Amino acid sequence: MILKINGNIKPYYVQTLAMMFFPGAKFPENEEMTPETVVVSLDLSENDEAVTASLTISQGEKISSAEACAKWDSDDKEHHRKVAAGDAFMKAGADFTGFTPPWGILTGVRPAKVATELLERGMTQSEAAEFISREYFAEPIKARLAVDVAAAEAKVITPEIRRECSVYVGIPFCPTRCAYCSFVSYTSPGLLKLIPDYLTALAKDIGGIFSLIREIGMNVTSIYIGGGTPTILNESQLDFLLDTITKNVTSVREFTLEAGRPDTITPEKLATAAKYGVDRVSVNTQTLNDDVLKKIGRAHSTDMFFSAYDAARASGIKNINVDLIAGLPYDTTESFVNTIDRVIALDPENITVHTFSVKRSSDFKSEGRFDPSSQIASESVAYSQKALTKNGYLPYYMYRQKNTVGNLENVGYAKEGCEGLYNIYMMEEVHSIFASGASSVTKLVSVPDREGNVRIERVFQPKYPYEYLRSHNEDNGSDAKRKYEEMRDQAIEFFDCKK
Repeated sequence: MILKINGNIKPYYVQTLAMMFFPGAKFPENEEMTPETVVVSLDLSENDEAVTASLTISQGEKISSAEACAKWDSDDKEHHRKVAAGDAFMKAGADFTGFTPPWGILTGVRPAKVATELLERGMTQSEAAEFISREYFAEPIKARLAVDVAAAEAKVITPEIRRECSVYVGIPFCPTRCAYCSFVSYTSPGLLKLIPDYLTALAKDIGGIFSLIREIGMNVTSIYIGGGTPTILNESQLDFLLDTITKNVTSVREFTLEAGRPDTITPEKLATAAKYGVDRVSVNTQTLNDDVLKKIGRAHSTDMFFSAYDAARASGIKNINVDLIAGLPYDTTESFVNTIDRVIALDPENITVHTFSVKRSSDFKSEGRFDPSSQIASESVAYSQKALTKNGYLPYYMYRQKNTVGNLENVGYAKEGCEGLYNIYMMEEVHSIFASGASSVTKLVSVPDREGNVRIERVFQPKYPYEYLRSHNEDNGSDAKRKYEEMRDQAIEFFDCKK
């Protein structure tokens, strides 16, 4: 795609607008013009009263144009330039593609952040929703969803929580690779043999993380074991991991095991998890259509899911989450409606509805299986919101991703009082997340200053398990020790707690 921009606006913002209508678009410098090349021309003109955006989208002989104006009714001129450009893009883009993004020009992963800022400015929930619809051209139902999530988060995010922290433990291994996934995870039998050595290294990593947290003087609010698929570990390996963690911390508000794949879940593993205090577990089926499960690379059936769910319920773990994906290739609206209804009937405490997103390195990306407007996804997401709220589930966290079909969202729903705390802490950058394991990222987050601003710094672990193991094993683990000391020094300085 070729972008021609004339005016005072950041090119990256215009690129994000373009990708709402042309998912996966690239913007190489000096792109060669062909009859298939999409060209976007944006001109911004300003006077004392307003900014006007004129936009044209063309491809060969196909052309759509639009103009929009935004008056200077505040000192935030950058916002008004974005509104004018976004309004023009919405009009021309909808005419050119036949698709209207449901979130309007609201880009980024955290729509609730916008709603939170409006509520903190003193707006009512209705006023905030109306503002988002008007200023960002979002559908009213989406604007209300953002406000509802912001209101739910406000009940959880307290000044006390901001002074605490959470711990993430990564298990980057899976039994099979899903066709829609691009997460760093190992699936081949040969590479799965790394797990015992990986756990040995991970135990050292976990010990270091908790030692640092104690040195800083923080309390741990939540622990999240994610992946990959943590229950790919056998019972003794899981026991070793959980014992390592619980030796370092006495009690937390929430202890999550993202069990994930039903084909890896057993009553024995769940009993082990319950023994060590795990109080939240995810059993993720994605869909209850066996034909779709096979085609997306899942190794479980619907019967396996129900067996795994029953085992989770029998284990005594009090909070169960089920992940679903709307808009999967080969799925239909009727199939998804059947899935959501059957899952609701199980009465789990949490149901998370993701929208299918084509990741850059996934199998589906290479196969070209992507429908940017996806009526099936839109209908499925709309039904899930209606059905879940009707049955007592409230939206409590939300995020959006690039290349999501229908330009839709991912939403966690929960019964009142059963919200997944770590999800909120992580997504809204409420407090520091100390991470261990390959491909994990520690995120240091300061307490807000008087203006509500926070400082954030990130510390990255080696991306791949073999790199992670190399840093722990070669030269008596000198590389891992060096990286830990660097992280320790960075955290000590960040929190200004030098002794």
